[in-house]
Amino acid sequence: MLTTIRAAVSAAMLAGFYLLTLGTIGGLAALAVWLIAEYPGAASGKFAFFVLALAAGVLVALWKVIRAKPEPPDGYALQRKRAPQLFDSVDELAAQVGTRAPDEIRLIGEVNAAVTEQARLLGLVSGRRIMYIGVPLLQAFTVAQLHSVLAHELGHYSGNHTRLGALTYRGRLAIGQTIGQIGPRNVVGWLLRGYARLYLLVEQAVSRRQEYEADQAAALITGRAATVSALRELPVISAAWGFYLGAYVESGWRHGYAPIDVFDGFRQLLAGRSEELAKLREQQAPAESSRWDSHPPIADRITAIEARPDSGVAVDERPATVLVPEVARDPKRIQAELLDLGNRKILPWDEFTATSIGGNIQRHADVLFRAASRLSGRESGDLNLVFELLAAGRGQELVRVAAPHSAEADRDELLIDFVDSAIAAAAVTSKAAAWRHSWSERA
Repeated sequence: MLTTIRAAVSAAMLAGFYLLTLGTIGGLAALAVWLIAEYPGAASGKFAFFVLALAAGVLVALWKVIRAKPEPPDGYALQRKRAPQLFDSVDELAAQVGTRAPDEIRLIGEVNAAVTEQARLLGLVSGRRIMYIGVPLLQAFTVAQLHSVLAHELGHYSGNHTRLGALTYRGRLAIGQTIGQIGPRNVVGWLLRGYARLYLLVEQAVSRRQEYEADQAAALITGRAATVSALRELPVISAAWGFYLGAYVESGWRHGYAPIDVFDGFRQLLAGRSEELAKLREQQAPAESSRWDSHPPIADRITAIEARPDSGVAVDERPATVLVPEVARDPKRIQAELLDLGNRKILPWDEFTATSIGGNIQRHADVLFRAASRLSGRESGDLNLVFELLAAGRGQELVRVAAPHSAEADRDELLIDFVDSAIAAAAVTSKAAAWRHSWSERA
């Protein structure tokens, strides 16, 4: 019954958007006809053209939405024979939650777990189900924490939350396409943007309610301790993954290199930075939220879970990778399946780090050398020329040429960074120093 009501609300709001759009354009069209009849002239003609353009924009947006197809699923599909324990766990959890197990489980390369359903008839008829599990979660979670997250996602199935996914997707696409075609900087665009905000507010409010329901299902099936632990761990894993990509991977990746094993690198970072991660865990769970968020604050979710009786389920502290052994045993295969390496050159971690950082440092130093060349009038610049300019008291001039758009208050620090880079690049080039990779501290 709730599914029917939610589908009806979503469909009604989407229909309301187009009724509002067409009604507004119809009213403007009637006004245009009246103006042309009563006050013929260039102004009336321009207004009529404006109305025709709006109508054409709506038709184009509708056509794009009608022809739009769902994106193909992300990640790669696991086969039961490669992860029998995971599939058995999901089947058992689905039975306990009281729902049908997913038809497919796919691994993805991000800190996330999710479920989708290719439902039909506005979400009233169930369809093919897909569960997504992020490899970083498998690497960082215990079995108990992973079971809790999986039970939460299966709770979305049992609450029929996923059946509205296609309708919600179409609704957002339709509204976005229509406003994009009409343009937001006119009276109609302003009106439709206001309605779009209302549509999203309703959708996000429903989504937050569904998260609480799924949390309760997870706590009932896997225990309060595991559910709270998983919720507390999620922002820690997310922060670690973001730091890992930014500090270790992205620079070399952007310039045409790839580490020999991205996912195993994250495992090693988790071990090398264990003390820092422990300090993160000591912090309070995020308590702030916006009405535009699809999820309630983690602190509120934990409070709701802790208010219910504990089901007394035993906590399984084994690493979650025991459920998908190839994540630990053959991470290179996972990388090959999930990441598009393109033409990037694959390097061992030590060489990847040295190449990435060395390249960045050299590029930074080259900016300083070119600035020194322009400032001095010499054909080329080098570290010796930089030292000459510094000794002559021309450091501020040098940094203004190197970073012309920088704020004056930042130039002392910028100059230090530039000179540091130039000295480091020279040290490495002359073989007086080399970059050393580390999982526990900066290179």
